[in-house]
Amino acid sequence: MGIFDRFKSNRQAQDKAKDVSDMAEKKVNERTGDKYESQVDDAQQKIEGRLGMDRDRPEQP
Repeated sequence: MGIFDRFKSNRQAQDKAKDVSDMAEKKVNERTGDKYESQVDDAQQKIEGRLGMDRDRPEQP
């Protein structure tokens, strides 16, 4: 079992990662004056998708 498999099964780690991801997105948008908002959002979605944290997916128990 790899580190990402453990991450995908750890709900607390995923919740914390989502919070950090949201803070990073907010900070980047602040610093760029929302000039690249759509690109930042796309990047955030791709990263979260790779880590198995798709926000569009229903919550897993």
